[in-house]
Amino acid sequence: MTNTTYIALVDDHVLLRAALAALINSFDGYRVLFEADHGAHFIEQLKPRQAPDIILLDITMPIMNGYETASWIRQNLPHAKVVVLSMMENDAAIIRMLKAGAKGYLLKDTKPTILLQALNQVRDEGFYLNELISNKMLYYMNSQGGRQADQLPVQLSDRELQFLRYVCTEKTYKEIAAEMFVSPRTVDSYRDGLFEKLGLTSRIGLVLYAIKNGLVMVT
Repeated sequence: MTNTTYIALVDDHVLLRAALAALINSFDGYRVLFEADHGAHFIEQLKPRQAPDIILLDITMPIMNGYETASWIRQNLPHAKVVVLSMMENDAAIIRMLKAGAKGYLLKDTKPTILLQALNQVRDEGFYLNELISNKMLYYMNSQGGRQADQLPVQLSDRELQFLRYVCTEKTYKEIAAEMFVSPRTVDSYRDGLFEKLGLTSRIGLVLYAIKNGLVMVT
């Protein structure tokens, strides 16, 4: 008999949520445990129920948004896995949700087959990698524990480490240059140098590397 994976849906768009619940309930081995309009409603719904295995979470919600909800889940439901389902495609949103503990990030126009693939991968491997999150980060996400700066698999300079920590904020590259008192061109050289050293191609990849190796504090 197939074990059931229980899902909670947290999204303030009721019609979308209802359609999503029907879709997930049609997947073999998955069942929607409950639905919530926002983070505070999600917490309230937990009281008489078991905790879900996976939470599909929107970002822009009233009262308690996705960032706040993901942080609460990380602190209070450490075994539950958050997968973001949002219309927001920008790096800042993805970075912030990853730092809050999200295990995957999907856009709301995702096809049903991709959603099922994401759920399966989060259930079985603990993380979903797609075009928004470079598949070159699989090693870092699957390896155990973080490392101190002097134990990194690749030696980085102090300035590269400083730049990497700034990358994990919501600052633009131009703003990072101002914080580091260097030119935007110098910041570009730090970025490109890290891409080459670490075998990465995106800012999201740099963030995941920093999180996994303990270079930044997750919220």
